Amino acid sequence: MTTYATASQTAGYRRQTPAPIHPRPNLTDDYERWYTEATPNNRMLLSLRSGIDSEVAWALDRLCRLCQNEQFMLRAIPGLTDALFEWPEWYTKEGARQFTDESVFFALPAHKERKRRHAIESLFILRNAAMHPSNAEGLAIHPKTRDLILCTLHDLKPDSDANSEFLLYVIEILQSIAVSIILPPPNASPKASPIAPLQEIAGFSSNRSLIIAALTALTIMYSSPGNASHLTADSPALETSMNVLPLILDKDLLDAALNYMYAHLSYPPMTKAFLLHPRMPGTLRLLVSLILADQMEEDVSFEIGLPAYTAPAQSYTAKDHDLTKEELDTLLTMPEPQRCYEWMKTMFVAKADGELTQVDFWNLYKDVFLPYQDRYPLLVASDVIKNVTTVFPQAQAMVLPGPPQRFVVRGVDRRKDLSASAQFKCQWDRSQCSAEAFASTGALYEHILDQHITPFEGTHMPCLWATCQQSDITKAQMRGHVLTHLPDMQPPPKHPSQPDTVTLPAPGYPHPVPDPTTRPIPPARSTRVTYMRPHVDPPPTSLTALLCLRVLFRASFASSDTAPRADEDHFGFPGVVDDPEEDAEDERNKRTVSDMEGERRGRKAFIGIRYLMEDVRLRHETFQGWVAEMVDAGLTGTT
Repeated sequence: MTTYATASQTAGYRRQTPAPIHPRPNLTDDYERWYTEATPNNRMLLSLRSGIDSEVAWALDRLCRLCQNEQFMLRAIPGLTDALFEWPEWYTKEGARQFTDESVFFALPAHKERKRRHAIESLFILRNAAMHPSNAEGLAIHPKTRDLILCTLHDLKPDSDANSEFLLYVIEILQSIAVSIILPPPNASPKASPIAPLQEIAGFSSNRSLIIAALTALTIMYSSPGNASHLTADSPALETSMNVLPLILDKDLLDAALNYMYAHLSYPPMTKAFLLHPRMPGTLRLLVSLILADQMEEDVSFEIGLPAYTAPAQSYTAKDHDLTKEELDTLLTMPEPQRCYEWMKTMFVAKADGELTQVDFWNLYKDVFLPYQDRYPLLVASDVIKNVTTVFPQAQAMVLPGPPQRFVVRGVDRRKDLSASAQFKCQWDRSQCSAEAFASTGALYEHILDQHITPFEGTHMPCLWATCQQSDITKAQMRGHVLTHLPDMQPPPKHPSQPDTVTLPAPGYPHPVPDPTTRPIPPARSTRVTYMRPHVDPPPTSLTALLCLRVLFRASFASSDTAPRADEDHFGFPGVVDDPEEDAEDERNKRTVSDMEGERRGRKAFIGIRYLMEDVRLRHETFQGWVAEMVDAGLTGTT
């Protein structure tokens, strides 16, 4: 059966064009694009202005997370900046007055605490946003920014814990826009300028964060030349900056204080006034101490002389051990092979790489005992060689292939006697005595008594020891006198710094010699020069402290030839600029009595810190040059 498809059925099999798939919006909690549409009816903006606590809290919570993104722009949502100013303005005009001293001891009502948090979170968002240059420019020209800053600084109590966080955010917003602020004239209304409250906070607040923020804001504003006229010699912020200089571990506070001090001293009238300040000398010492505390150095040493040739202070010689009379008398009476065993133990030691020929071994035995063979029979050579393995199990007799073949005993060596060369040598008969060196002072003394003093005929005799000049001493006295020539058994104790070697004039020079005083003068034992060298650049706090010192140095020596001139080799602000058209005498006459007194005190202070400046070493040549100028001025300066 055949089936035919109709036209309508055929159309059902045609390829259908798929409908475009649009990506679904990401509505997760942390994906804020859904709420940041640039429209006036943006949900977050409407929530901020709704006055409903839950809606306001929801909007501020998301904005607090958004403002930490560098791409967050206030102008992206029209009206957002005005909405964020509403709660801080309410707090400065009404809210702060509602928080009395009772809030220090008791928790605030829930509705008041929520409003206070709304104001602080709004400021937090503005403060984070102001860190972006584009947002800072927008806030600088916004009409509400200046009013909020001035009202907050002048109306809120800085010593209140409830206001501290709010004040901190306001001052940090001021820092972001302070570069563009031109302060009103000093004679304008005090409430038109933020300087007075910032000086009060920096000078008298006990809140570390507020002090750092106030010092930083003042530094930025005073860095503008147009605002320098607001500086005063009795600035509370300057006193605080001097007070915190010893706190070298608090880097943030110290950095803020040094930056403010440099901005303050960069204004020439303030520099001259500071030279008259009673704390100026102490401040200079603290600034130098800061540089020294941050100084990181390494030891550098190098040799500037020729190598020194040394030899042991006490020279020893090693010789093969020979039987003493006592040892021989003891061995002769022993029966063989016990006598052979003991003889080997006395004459030899085990040594893994030692080697003696079997002939030498037998000859040593034979030479000792052959004169006594009529009373004490000898062993034959083969038995003596066999006994080596009995006494020294690790040794063995062997035949080394040749040609020629060698018959050896391997694993033993002659016992050595160590003796100090010429230390216990007899010097009698003007050093001509033929006796060998002795093992001890006692043995040497017995030899002198037996061989030189006792045999002498007569009651008086001369001392013939080396170069001794005593010519008429009784024999009884001679026994005591000769002791003055003998060495001690124990050498005298050495000083801890005294080495165990002596320096020789040249390599291969004979040592020891009879008279060491006749040797040429040897070279120095050590000619190594060691010094400290900075190996890293100083931190910013040290550089700022150095800049403060340089500003004061220039002001102190402004009328002296010691002062550096502003040219291509000397940079820094302020500087002394030569004016060829100005007469030096007229310039001296223009200086007031207080200026001259300040310079005198400044020069005296720099002379007082010269000993500290000598220890300052900086890696950068220009900075080290500044230090050298101050040190030189301290050497030649006059008070």
